[in-house]
Amino acid sequence: MTQILFYATDKPFGGFSNFSRHPIELDGLLWPTSEHYFQAQKFAGTPHAEEVRAQPTPMLAAQIGRRRDLPLRPDWEAVKDEVMMAALRAKFTQHPELRELLLGTADAELVEHTANDRYWADGGDGSGRNRLGELLTELRTELRKEPTP
Repeated sequence: MTQILFYATDKPFGGFSNFSRHPIELDGLLWPTSEHYFQAQKFAGTPHAEEVRAQPTPMLAAQIGRRRDLPLRPDWEAVKDEVMMAALRAKFTQHPELRELLLGTADAELVEHTANDRYWADGGDGSGRNRLGELLTELRTELRKEPTP
């Protein structure tokens, strides 16, 4: 099976990265990137969520989201995959070029390739969970069943 590795936003398939500069509208707000939305949901219902949304870069949004001195919502581990899927669904339906890029991957295995993450990515050596790649694959299947907007 063909594999498509992605990570850096300035490389082919960089649009698959949550750091790609594709704003999304979700929950009645405009989010600069899907990373902003994802990280803010760790603090949903608190002022920290808006602090994350206001960050000028996805890296700064991620840094706040990774802080453990802030009150992480108690159900985070149970809902994080659903939150990520909501962000991806918004991103790939609100940006037609990304929808086409994703659909154009045919049946390739999608792999976020970095040693920086063992849950969302492959851990750099294939031993990670690659949940982002898996969710993108699920979304690709969903999008194939929908008529093109």
